[in-house]
Amino acid sequence: MGNYYKDNKDLKFHLSHPLMDKIVKLKEHDFRDSGKFDYATCTSEDTIDSYDKVLEIMGEICADVIAPNAEEVDKTGPHHEDGRVTYAPGTQINQDVLIQSGLYGMYLPREYGGLNFSMVPYVMSAELVARADAGFANIWGLQDCAETIYEFGSEELKSEFLPRINCGETCSMDLTEPDAGSDLQAVMLRATYDPKKDLWLLNGVKRFITNGDAQIKLVLARSEENTSDGRGLSYFVYDKEWGGVTVRRIENKLGIKGSPTCELVFKNAPAKLVGERRMGLVKYVMSLMNGARLGVAAQSVGISEAAYREALKYAHEREQFGKPIIQFPAVYEMLAIIKAKLHASRSLLYETARFVDIYKAYNFISQERKLTPEERTESKNYQKFADMLTPMVKMMASEYCNENAYDSLQIHGGSGFMKDYPIERIYRDARITTIYEGTSQLQVVAAQRYVTNGSYLAMIRDYEKSEVKLDYLQLKKKLIKMTDQYQTAVETVSGQDPEIIDFQARRLVEMAANIIMSYLLIFDAQRDCSFSDSACIFTNKAKAWNDERFSYISAFAHNDITPFLSIKEENISE
Repeated sequence: MGNYYKDNKDLKFHLSHPLMDKIVKLKEHDFRDSGKFDYATCTSEDTIDSYDKVLEIMGEICADVIAPNAEEVDKTGPHHEDGRVTYAPGTQINQDVLIQSGLYGMYLPREYGGLNFSMVPYVMSAELVARADAGFANIWGLQDCAETIYEFGSEELKSEFLPRINCGETCSMDLTEPDAGSDLQAVMLRATYDPKKDLWLLNGVKRFITNGDAQIKLVLARSEENTSDGRGLSYFVYDKEWGGVTVRRIENKLGIKGSPTCELVFKNAPAKLVGERRMGLVKYVMSLMNGARLGVAAQSVGISEAAYREALKYAHEREQFGKPIIQFPAVYEMLAIIKAKLHASRSLLYETARFVDIYKAYNFISQERKLTPEERTESKNYQKFADMLTPMVKMMASEYCNENAYDSLQIHGGSGFMKDYPIERIYRDARITTIYEGTSQLQVVAAQRYVTNGSYLAMIRDYEKSEVKLDYLQLKKKLIKMTDQYQTAVETVSGQDPEIIDFQARRLVEMAANIIMSYLLIFDAQRDCSFSDSACIFTNKAKAWNDERFSYISAFAHNDITPFLSIKEENISE
């Protein structure tokens, strides 16, 4: 029997991070549930041990059930008939086993049947599921919808829906429409209040909805007449038992084929308001999207892990010219860089998850008592750090996921292009990660302000103040020079036309990300020397990547943008 948690010591390493003791105490409210629930813990050590044991169960299911089903699920896919969706048989088996094992509702409080876990082990579970089958990770991961109901829903909604989600009822977040993809302000699905039934009725079409025939839906809809922007949108919860929603079709996708992506038709579908009217996009969806982006980052790291392991295994087994191909520099260099990118993206993922854990714990505590001035300051700082790193980790982890899958397939040679090896499916599954829950280009838009207002630079300078062991002093010196270079690049771009700032933004965000991930790897290597090679490889690669970006920015004159602008006028007629 395999176990995807026990065979990856990096996960337990991140679970033992020094901040975890603080996170556990905040999440457990000083262990007030001890005695109220028979599965509640009473110390930090007990809590971490509980995380560890549940992750072992998840790792075993991923290795022994979900991963073996992945190829057949990819071939079979879900079935659409009479407006409803049926999962592939392997998908339903996965779902049933996880429900029976109680692996839904990890993050939610115990009073609703949840495990009250922190974000870190939940994100680890998402990584494990994605390593086994990235498509199924979408179905399991949509339990994130429960968090939105918990944070913003009424007590009535919490009592009605949260226990059901914790028991494994499936969820979807219904946001996009045929004319409203990334621009959610353009959503036009209509919500009309029915005072007799004390319900809202939803009418319209949603498109590209992951797990679209789910039992419980969160739906973004236009509740305010004569509006056309985000201020007219509200958020609703819908129960499949209420009727009124049919699946028009399942999209035929390149990858993650086990996850049904649907076009939906709403015809007087009853729904209940979540939170306040007009806050659907500006507050609730943005909160949900931040959680979803962290989920995609975890999915991306899981895919990277799967790709790396397939490439490493093949490189040991495949012989050419009388020896395994892993002995050739062209191959072992690729593998080392894949591993370094994997470690870097994972370190950034769990740094972000820890920041999210702390500020959200303070938010929930603040609903019960007034925070002290020190707590308010700390909460505010950690929320800022989480907001800064969320778009960065979503972009970088998904981009590395695609690069790692590409290079892992390349190591397979012609065999990787065939259906005989899992890497072909992994490669296809990876492609969506830079697209959904906000493309990489939109993550740059979200991250750009932290470049221009100096927040990334301040974070890097704080990392710079940390002491490092002698073994890593040269790497740190290199990073200090890279930081000076990054600061110069920001100053070069700042003050120019907004279009030029936008044009250079991705290069600047990537420069900041490369420095931040390099520092995180050095910190990891100081706790565990097994990360030393990745810290060295990634930092040296990061320097080369940043040198390239800095050279382009430095040499870019104001009129150099002119050749790019002409493309906006190009139109190829049929």
